[in-house]
Amino acid sequence: MSSVADYPELSYIRAVNLALDESLQTHPEMIVFGEDVAIPHGPFGATKGLLAKFGDRVFDTPISESAMLGAALGSAMGGMRPVVEIMYADFLFVAMDQIVNQIANSSYVSRGMLKAPLVIRTQQGHTPGACAQHSQSVEALFAHIPGLRVAVPSTPADVYSILKASIALDDPVMVFESRKLYPTKGQVAVGQDDSGIGIARTIQTGDDLTVVTWGTARALVEESVASGAGAGASIEVIDLRWISPWDSSRVLESVSRTGRLLVVHEANTNAGFGAEVVSTVAEELGSRLRASRRIGLLGTPVPSSPALAQAVLPTVARVTSAITELLKD
Repeated sequence: MSSVADYPELSYIRAVNLALDESLQTHPEMIVFGEDVAIPHGPFGATKGLLAKFGDRVFDTPISESAMLGAALGSAMGGMRPVVEIMYADFLFVAMDQIVNQIANSSYVSRGMLKAPLVIRTQQGHTPGACAQHSQSVEALFAHIPGLRVAVPSTPADVYSILKASIALDDPVMVFESRKLYPTKGQVAVGQDDSGIGIARTIQTGDDLTVVTWGTARALVEESVASGAGAGASIEVIDLRWISPWDSSRVLESVSRTGRLLVVHEANTNAGFGAEVVSTVAEELGSRLRASRRIGLLGTPVPSSPALAQAVLPTVARVTSAITELLKD
């Protein structure tokens, strides 16, 4: 068995590309399409080289997210296994009927006779200079919809394994990547599959505070803890990886020991998925939850100005301050 040290180091975007490549080889019924995914190799390079290797199974589409996702559902019900790239998560909203009323409900309204084995890949979140219509983190909206599985991978290893597992499923899956993370690198267990749908990952164990995070916010948490936040305290960090389904049992077990919970995500705090985590823990553990807090985007669109964005987005300083305050309780 290979050790972690034997795994290649890949960028996040290269891990996406490799997962698509390997899955196209494994599933002859798989197709990949979206705006600029074929000839231009994808707007961020996720599909680079796939057209040359797999021909007309990888193709460009007109600029119509609704048409793309309607075609994805039709082809999935007809026996194909489509993977559709939506360039920015903000653009999902022009196709909400296709996603919420059609794709999510197809199996239910057909009494299971119709399957929708399709994956919607997109990227979200803030990068410097991006505007309010290209910076939103919207995962919680889709976790609210029965019939959809929703993943928010934070590392090259996780996006590789989660994407491959999602493509193999016979259910619709939304995978929210991050262009901020695309250049980041990490070791990836190439060739190995991760069937852990809905399984979180414990990054480090602890007994005084549980920090739950996912997506881009994981790096903030790790940096805060590494820089000495809660010095002398034992902090457990959990990366959910999936928010529908989500690994509530792992979080509940952790908080039942620590008694304190901090949830950190880049999406809006108001009605963000952090609220679901905190409310579930409070309902299940009652007074054993001594203190809790959520950190996310403040209630505003994301500003284009990097300085203004720093004022409203989660930061290492905000995470560190919250950890300090929670440990006082």
